[in-house]
This record gives sequence, structure tokens and C-alpha cells, in this order.
Amino acid sequence: MKRRLTMAFLVLAAFGVTGMAAQSEASTAQKQQNFSSLQVQKKKTATAKKKQNDCQNPFKCLFRSSARTRRTTFFSGFGGRHRQRVAFDDPRYQPGSIVIRTPERALYYVTGEGEAIRYRVGVGREGFQWAGHSRIVAKREWPSWTPPARMIAREAAKGITIPTYMEGGPNNPLGARALYIGGTIYRIHGTNNARSIGGAVSSGCIRMLNADVIDLYDRVSIGSQVHVIQ
Repeated sequence: MKRRLTMAFLVLAAFGVTGMAAQSEASTAQKQQNFSSLQVQKKKTATAKKKQNDCQNPFKCLFRSSARTRRTTFFSGFGGRHRQRVAFDDPRYQPGSIVIRTPERALYYVTGEGEAIRYRVGVGREGFQWAGHSRIVAKREWPSWTPPARMIAREAAKGITIPTYMEGGPNNPLGARALYIGGTIYRIHGTNNARSIGGAVSSGCIRMLNADVIDLYDRVSIGSQVHVIQ
């Protein structure tokens, strides 16, 4: 009888320990789940704040080419280059002319003797592309930027406020150089957003790497012909 009581006591004790262990494991699992949920919530909140902060800077919202943004530095757009000498034998364009082929995302500076320098560029996005013939009427180093009233109103409708004027410099979206196309509001200019080169991203202007626009700037004279082809 005593042995049976002892066995019964041991069985009850074993069940008690097992129950306590299971309860402890459940409590630990619940804590881990709560911690994981808290971490996910914090991550979502941080991501939301980051996205909100991105659009506090109108230039990130206007000039970035993807959801990912890069920090603008003095050297942005100076690394590497997108230019090469190519065969170009089209008698319609004189040496010293600029030919922009929008579908190719390419600008050609005609050097003559059947050659041209080909630069990779960014062009106007859908609804802002254009075609025509003109001349370079002005050149500026580290140009200032005065956004057109239409751009200011368009971005204001999206909740983005842009300045009416911005001094030239490394943080200016026009980059290191600008060539002004006569009879239009458009320019061939540098950019601090190297990722936008090769895309349809602008409001009609032609974008180049800063290194490339400096190279073109030194070759082009005021009065040089510009041909934009769709």
C-alpha cells in the first residue's frame, strides 16, 4: 500500500513538473512573439518616417530616378563617364552640331570626318519629350536655377514646395554646366543624380553626367546648332 502511494505521488509530481515546463515554454514563446511583433512594428514605423522625410527634400522627390535615393556630394556625377567616339556619317549635320536622339537616350557631338562623340543622357519623361531645331544661345558654369512657374504649380499640386530660385553649386539640380537652347525653356545640363542617366526622367531638359557635360561644354560654342529628334 505504501509503495502504491509512493508511486502515485511520483506520478503526480512528474505531471506537475511537466505542466510547469509547458507553461514556462508557452510564456517564453509568447514573449518572443510579442518581441518580434514589436520589432516589426518599429521597422515599419522607421520605414514610414524615412519615406516621409525623403519628400521633405523636394530635390529628392523631383530628381531621383527610383525609390532609393543617394546622398548628394560635391563629387556626384563626376565618377566615370558615358561617352565614346563613334562612326557618324550624316551629311545633314555640320561639324560642331549637337544631335540628340531621344529614343536612344544619346547625344552626339559631331566632330566631322565621319565621327562624333556619343554621350549617354537622360531625356524628358512621358508627356515632356519634344523635338525641333535650334542653337545654343548661352553657356553657364555652375548655373543657378529658376524653375518655371508651371513646374512650381505642378509640384505644388502634389504637395511639394520648390524654391523660386536656387544659387548654383554642387547641390543645384542643374549640375556643373548648362547649355541653353534658344527659343525654349530647356537646357543641356549636368546632374547630381547619376542614376537618372539613360532614363526618361526630366521635365524636358537633357541631363548628362557632370564629367560629360563639362567635356561637352568645352567643345561647344554659342551659336552651335542643336537638333532634337524623336
